[in-house]
Amino acid sequence: MTEGPILRHLIAFSLPLLFGNIFQMLYNTVDSIVVGNFVGKEALAAVGSTTMIVNIMVFFFNGVAIGGGVVIANYFGANKPDLLHKAVETTMAITFLFGIFFTFAGIVFVPAMLRLMATPEDVFGQAQLYLQIYFAGSLGLLVYAMGSGILRAVGDTARPLYFLIFTSILNTLLDLLFVIVFKAGIAGAAWATILSQFLSAILVLLLLTKTDDIYKLTWKDLRIDKDILKRIISIGLPAGFQAMVTSLSNVFVQSYINGFGSACMAGWASYNKLDSFIFLPMTSLNQAATTFVSQNIGAGKDERVNKGTIRSLQAAVIVTAVIAAFLVVFAPQATALFSSDKSVIYYGVLFLRMNTFFLVFNAVNHVLAGALRGRGDSKGPMICMLTCFVVIRQIYLFIGSRIAYNPYVIGFGYPVG
Repeated sequence: MTEGPILRHLIAFSLPLLFGNIFQMLYNTVDSIVVGNFVGKEALAAVGSTTMIVNIMVFFFNGVAIGGGVVIANYFGANKPDLLHKAVETTMAITFLFGIFFTFAGIVFVPAMLRLMATPEDVFGQAQLYLQIYFAGSLGLLVYAMGSGILRAVGDTARPLYFLIFTSILNTLLDLLFVIVFKAGIAGAAWATILSQFLSAILVLLLLTKTDDIYKLTWKDLRIDKDILKRIISIGLPAGFQAMVTSLSNVFVQSYINGFGSACMAGWASYNKLDSFIFLPMTSLNQAATTFVSQNIGAGKDERVNKGTIRSLQAAVIVTAVIAAFLVVFAPQATALFSSDKSVIYYGVLFLRMNTFFLVFNAVNHVLAGALRGRGDSKGPMICMLTCFVVIRQIYLFIGSRIAYNPYVIGFGYPVG
């Protein structure tokens, strides 16, 4: 990324990443579609209500992975193979530690988190079962996330995409098999997801250990280098903390939504799944900006850094606006993918049409945050986003819910932030 046309590099990096993110999203989305159509709206509400809890783990670790990716991309751009090798071993070592921690912490604290969200009794049991199985397989999810992050940091977005396509198709087939054929209900959907995630982790580990390139993972060298860990933490911890606290804030948003019953919960779940897909282009360009800036900072090309940031920002805003317009027009059809229940579709359409266009603002803050992290500054984006996505959003919800407690007021909490 340190030579040649900037926009072409960004597109070439982002497209495989975009498709990879789409297939990553399909894991949980397919669970929602299958249980919503073949188990019931309570099961759809259960899967939807767990998303915010799962995101606490996923988004926090993705922040750590961003830190690892920035450090690796920086060493790669600066052509420092010895330090790059140590960074690869350090990132994978901390991944295994995080995987063990989240497995046990997730299983133990699931009931308390669901109670905190005021999960209704007709949804609680299925949500708890789904989450405990999901957290049992968290190691596979984290290993794939970090492994693919290493590959992206050195410019390889294609092979992680191939792995995701394969395991996403497998997840869909296992969902249908476990839920429809074996009648395993929501537990079957959870097992299908974690089995597929473990396979994607195995594939990326095999790639990293079998390659002869400079980012090769060597098991005998697997240890934590303190200096490199400090660099990863200084960049990744603020990003991870911001994402985790924002997700925790969204748990409180979910608790407000839960007060409107399972139909509204299911509609909110449908909206969130579709909302997540609109996020994907800006997320891909965010990561492209991070890697582009990191490599060019390492190569000492500051002017190229600024041009790459502007090109990423322009692309993210345009693509997000186009997708948002499409979803506003076809909101009923999109929501109906998750459930044929008219009350669920009503709420899904309501939230989509009310909030979707505001995601253009997210395109701006996500890409600029990614560029800042590529420069090694994670604290600035963290302060901005925590202030808006947590403090201001929660103040709005607290005051708004006491003035007019209805789905319109609560649902608008996202755009306010």
